[in-house]
Amino acid sequence: FRRVLFRSYVPYVTLAVMTFPAILTSTQTMWSGLIALIGAVILAWKGGNLFQVAVISCVLVFVVELIIY
Repeated sequence: FRRVLFRSYVPYVTLAVMTFPAILTSTQTMWSGLIALIGAVILAWKGGNLFQVAVISCVLVFVVELIIY
């Protein structure tokens, strides 16, 4: 029973470990990626769909980098 439960989480953990550093390092500054991540998590928590979460993340990165640079 425990093996099945553990194996069911492996793909999600692997995806998270590969994705999280890319979120922070794919933008010009770490701050824009972090703010976009926080905004995406909040919107997803409130029930936003995948398209809305992706759009708000892109907009947040654009706005933050526009302000910083």
